[in-house]
Amino acid sequence: MDRFAFLEDLFRVAVEAADPRRALAEALPDRPKGRTVVIAVGKGAAQMAAAFEDLWDAPVEGVVVTRYGYAAPCRHLRVIEAAHPVPDAAGLQATQAVFAAVKGLTEDDLVVALVCGGGSALLPAPPEGLTLEDEQALNRALLRSGAPIGAMNAIRKHVSAVKGGRLALAAHPARVCSLIVSDVPGDDPAQVASGPTVPDAVDRAAALRIIEARKITLPEAVMRHLESDAASAPHPDNPRFARNTVRVVASARLSLEAAAARAEAQGIRAAILSDAIEGEARDIGLMHAAMAREIAARGRPFAAPVVLLSGGETTVTLGDDPGRGGRNAAFLLGFAMAIEGVTGISALAADTDGIDGSEDNAGAFADGDTMSTLRRAGHDPAAFAAAQDPYGAFAAAGTLFVPGPTGTNVNDFRAIFIDPQA
Repeated sequence: MDRFAFLEDLFRVAVEAADPRRALAEALPDRPKGRTVVIAVGKGAAQMAAAFEDLWDAPVEGVVVTRYGYAAPCRHLRVIEAAHPVPDAAGLQATQAVFAAVKGLTEDDLVVALVCGGGSALLPAPPEGLTLEDEQALNRALLRSGAPIGAMNAIRKHVSAVKGGRLALAAHPARVCSLIVSDVPGDDPAQVASGPTVPDAVDRAAALRIIEARKITLPEAVMRHLESDAASAPHPDNPRFARNTVRVVASARLSLEAAAARAEAQGIRAAILSDAIEGEARDIGLMHAAMAREIAARGRPFAAPVVLLSGGETTVTLGDDPGRGGRNAAFLLGFAMAIEGVTGISALAADTDGIDGSEDNAGAFADGDTMSTLRRAGHDPAAFAAAQDPYGAFAAAGTLFVPGPTGTNVNDFRAIFIDPQA
C-alpha cells in the first residue's frame, strides 16, 4: 500500500463530505413571497453560491465575497475577491456591497446567508471612530497571539459593524436563513466567520476578560472602542432575530466520519480522536506523535493497523520574524521530529480549504524517515522549527501537499496511519 496515497484519499473523501451541493441540497429554506437575496462569505463561498444557484428554482440576487484566487463563476450573483487573513480595501468595499444588497427589504423577502470559514477577514467593517488600518492591526495582533479561534472571534465581533449578528439586523424585517459550513471546534454557528448573521451571547465584558487573561496587546484605538458601550454586539434575545433560522450543513465531524468509513471499507480500523482539538500546533503534534509511538511499540490504546483521525483548529504563536507555513505544517513538523526513525508511521496534516496559512500548500506528508531525509540533504530540522518555517522544511523534504482550493472549509484534517508490520 502507498501510505501517502491512502492518506490523501482519506483527505479527499473528507472534503467531498463537505461538498457545497451535497450540504445545501437538504437544507434549502421555503420560498419567499418576495425577493431572494443571497449573501455568501468565506473561502468556500463562491462554490456554495454556485451550488445554491443550481438548486434554487426561483430568481436570486446578491453578493459573494471570497479570498483572492477562490472565485467560482456564478450566473446571477456578484462575486468579489478580497484579502485573507488580514483584510484589505477590497474587503471593505465588499462589505459595503453586502449591506447595499440587504437594504430596504420587506418581511416578504428572504436573505440566504451562506457562511464558511474566512469570513471574519473578508468582511472588514470598522465601527465609527475606527479605520480599516485599525481592523488590520487588530487581526495581526490576534493572529500573532496564538489565541484559539473562539477567543479571537469573541474580540473581533465587538470591533465590527457587520459581525456578531449585525448583518442580520441590517436585513430586518426580511427573514434570514443562515446555512453554515463550520470550521470551528464545537460547530457553534455564531463563531463561524464571527457570525455576521448569528448573534452571540459572549458580551463585551467577556471579550475584555479574554484580552486580560491571555495578555493580548491590541492597538490603543481598538482598546478604547472595546471599553466603550458602543462596542457591545447585539444579544440573541433581540426580537429582530425571532424569524431567522440557522443550520450547520457541513462540519469537521461529518468529514472525519466519512474518512473513517472509507478506511474501514479498506479493512483499516479508524479511530476519531476528536473534531475539536485546539492548542499550540507544535504541542498538538507532539501529543499525536506520542500516541502513534505507543501504538507502534505496544499496541495501545489501539491495535495496529489503525488510522488516527482528528480535526479542529490549532494555533501558532508567531515570533518577531516568522518563516513560512501554517498551523498544519507546524503541527506536522513537531510530529515528524518526534517520530524520526520510527518505522510504520505515516501522516498527513492539511487544511480542508486547500491552503495552510498564506502559502500554496494545504499541508504536508511525513513519516519516520522525513526528518532523516532533511539531514541527509544537509538541513537541520530544528533550525526550521526555530525559524518557524515548516513550509521550508517540507519543501526541502519534497512532501508538501498542494491540492489547490477545494471549495469548502471544515478546518484541519489530520490522518496518521500506523502499521509497523507493513
